[in-house]
Amino acid sequence: MRPLDNLKVLDFCWVVAGPMTTSYFAEYGATVVRVESRQRPDVLRTAPPSRVKGKSLNGSGYYANYNANKYALGLNLGDPRAIAIVKRMVAWADMVTENFTPGTMERLGLGYDELRKIKPDIILFSTSMLGRGGPRSKLPGFGAVLSSLSGLTAITGWPDRSPTNPYGAYTDFITPRFAVATLLAALDHRRRTGVGQHIDMSQLEVSLHFLGPLLLDRANNGREAGRTGNRHEAAAPHGAFPCRGEDCWVTITCMSDAHWLALRQALSDPPWMQSERFSTLLGRKRGEDELEALLAEATQSWEAGELVRALQAAGVPAGPVHSNKGVVEDPQLGHRGHLVYYEKAEIGRHPVQRSEFRLSRAAAAQNWPTPVIGEHTRLVCRDILGMTDAEIDPLVAQGVLEEPPVASHG
Repeated sequence: MRPLDNLKVLDFCWVVAGPMTTSYFAEYGATVVRVESRQRPDVLRTAPPSRVKGKSLNGSGYYANYNANKYALGLNLGDPRAIAIVKRMVAWADMVTENFTPGTMERLGLGYDELRKIKPDIILFSTSMLGRGGPRSKLPGFGAVLSSLSGLTAITGWPDRSPTNPYGAYTDFITPRFAVATLLAALDHRRRTGVGQHIDMSQLEVSLHFLGPLLLDRANNGREAGRTGNRHEAAAPHGAFPCRGEDCWVTITCMSDAHWLALRQALSDPPWMQSERFSTLLGRKRGEDELEALLAEATQSWEAGELVRALQAAGVPAGPVHSNKGVVEDPQLGHRGHLVYYEKAEIGRHPVQRSEFRLSRAAAAQNWPTPVIGEHTRLVCRDILGMTDAEIDPLVAQGVLEEPPVASHG
């Protein structure tokens, strides 16, 4: 028995924030039916990395990472007959998920009020850039726009350089952590009361929870945060320092004088580290430029792994600056089975990330790789909706339902 067995999800999500949210549910046993169409495929299907030369909707490792263990229902939502099929699916579902621009579901005739008529206790989850309502609720854009609006871009980078966006669609990656908890709360509420609801999640507001101290400092003290590179106001040294070899680095953090004394011990306490100027945090902050230059000179003679082991043995918070290769080959992640490998036509053998937690009394379900568009259309229509081939075939021929070419399976 898996934690979310018997939970039924009708999923309209695309790109990252939505599909990552529903991937948690699929991994732990929920039946997640992903609605998609070749008329307007998920943009992530063609996003790198891909092993497929030329244009393909089935070669993206990026897409594959968030859509394993889901059923693929191909539907052309521009056809009223497809909307009618969706409404039958709503009657089956426990919850519906979407991350379109606000108003899209309503234009399709699938807004919350309409869904409630079909199934009064339905839970509809909607997440968008800025949430519903308000003067900018329909502002289009992707993660870089939200990083800028939230203030993350303004504080990322070096003081003497222009602002830098965090890697990727940062808010897309953090929204699902809030979304899963919110959906589980809504499901628990329905279990206790029999009442469903519409969840409206603003990805901008999600991102602001990671900036709480800075926002409070501005509101209470009038101070504006700036770009500080790798530095930290309550630590010195605090940054990445070079080691022997090409582009090899180690991060070192001294949050206390005890850490500083441990660092001195690990580096054999050279004369410059014995200076009274560096004996306190205040002194190290005042002389931070010189401190960092001297420490960088000292670390350059070390091999990164040796330095990390020496620092950690002395009690200094330190770690290697991993490349992607280093992360994939990390023995701790390997021990925990963080990457699961699937085999799929076109993309071949490929990794998918597991969730970041393990339940002591329930295993995750790893059943099948990411499907191609419409791979399970016939199965869903038969097994969930009770349709016959005589009903399905004409709708496939007319482009209402979509199935993949036989060669795309596998």
